[in-house]
Amino acid sequence: MMAAGPRLVLASGSAVRARLLRDAGLNPVISPADIDEPKAERIAREVGMATAAVAECLATAKAVYASNDHPGALVIGADQMLDCGGDSLRKPEGRAGAEATLRQLSGRSHQLISAVCLVRDGKTRWTHVDRATLIMRALDDAAIAAYLDRAGDGVLSSVGAYHLEGLGSQLFDRIEGDYFTVLGLPLLPLLAALRAEGVTVPGLLV
Repeated sequence: MMAAGPRLVLASGSAVRARLLRDAGLNPVISPADIDEPKAERIAREVGMATAAVAECLATAKAVYASNDHPGALVIGADQMLDCGGDSLRKPEGRAGAEATLRQLSGRSHQLISAVCLVRDGKTRWTHVDRATLIMRALDDAAIAAYLDRAGDGVLSSVGAYHLEGLGSQLFDRIEGDYFTVLGLPLLPLLAALRAEGVTVPGLLV
C-alpha cells in the first residue's frame, strides 16, 4: 500500500534505511545522491564545522541534490559519522580498512552521529541530528579477523565496520541511545516530521 501525501524520495543507497522506511509502511523512491562526500566533508572541516554539523550538512546536500531530479517530491537526506576520541571515521576501505577501524574502536566508547533532513524543491523543510554512544569489547587481532571472516564484505558499508542488527551485536558491551540512530536513520523524529508534512500510512489511525 502506498503512503498518502507527497511523493517520497530517499536520497540514499543504504539498504538499511530503505528497509526501515518500508517496514514503517512507507514506499520511497530510491534515488542516491552522487555527491563527492570526502570533498564536501573537507570543505566543511576547513570552515570549522564540528562533526554533528558536518553530518547535517552532508545529509542536506544529498537531499538537495536528489530534489533536482524529483520536483515536488519530499526528499529524505541522511548521513552518519563516527567520532572516537575526537577522530572522525567514515566507511572503511577494504578489509585492511575494516581491521584498522575495529582496532581503533576496540575496548573504547565511540559516538555514532546520525543526521536526517527533509527537502522539497531544493528548500530545507526540517533537519534533525541524534547521537548514540557505543562501548565496544576489547578485541584482539584474532577476534577481529574471525569476525570479519564471518561478517563478510557487507560491513564495509558501515562507518564502524559492523552491523549492530547482525553479528556486530557480539562486539559490544553496552549501547546508550536510540537503536534507529545506530542504524543510521533517527526514525521516530523522521516519522513525526513526515506526518507533519502530510505523509501518512492509509488505514493507520495515528
